[in-house]
Amino acid sequence: MKLTWLGHACFLVEQDGYRILLDPYTGVEGYPPLADRKLRVHKILCSHGHFDHNAVDQAEVIPFDGPCPFTIRTVETFHDGQGGALRGNNTIHILSAGGVTVAHMGDLGHQLSPEQVQAIGPLDAVLIPVGGFYTIDAAGAKAVCEALNPTCVVPMHYHHAPYGLPVVGGVEDFLALWPESEVRRLEGPSLEVDKTGRGVLVPKFCEET
Repeated sequence: MKLTWLGHACFLVEQDGYRILLDPYTGVEGYPPLADRKLRVHKILCSHGHFDHNAVDQAEVIPFDGPCPFTIRTVETFHDGQGGALRGNNTIHILSAGGVTVAHMGDLGHQLSPEQVQAIGPLDAVLIPVGGFYTIDAAGAKAVCEALNPTCVVPMHYHHAPYGLPVVGGVEDFLALWPESEVRRLEGPSLEVDKTGRGVLVPKFCEET
């Protein structure tokens, strides 16, 4: 399964030619319009309805010749630590294909219950917000990762000047919570998820891919 970080909390997930776009954004400071990439995908999944996660008009949805290779499950959570009272609901999407499973945590705003951890199940990769303010912060994200125990972790939804919401934190606080030997900064925006890649993988944002 191939993952490409397109900035903010947006990922392109590909398997056997099938392309899923997760949490497309618009109007996030610094990032060029997602529509400039002229993305053609087969499905768009959004964790919630805010502008920076639900900009479905930024890509073209096209038919796919054949069955979808992904199994997609969802687990309902909240965008805040007050049961959704501040920012509403948040949907975690769990995608399985090619023998691996990836969870996109959306704008998770709280620690997971044991029941939610069980519902998510074993993971080869978790895509998790780390910047705080609107979501869990670095320490909260580390605790969620410890509860889920994925093979690898990919941080998202953080500020890295000039990109990202200015009120959220950067990725460094999150990375500092891990042994240096477990952190790997990638040379590009994409990675292949399999059973061997371990630790914290940090894709590099590229305006063109």
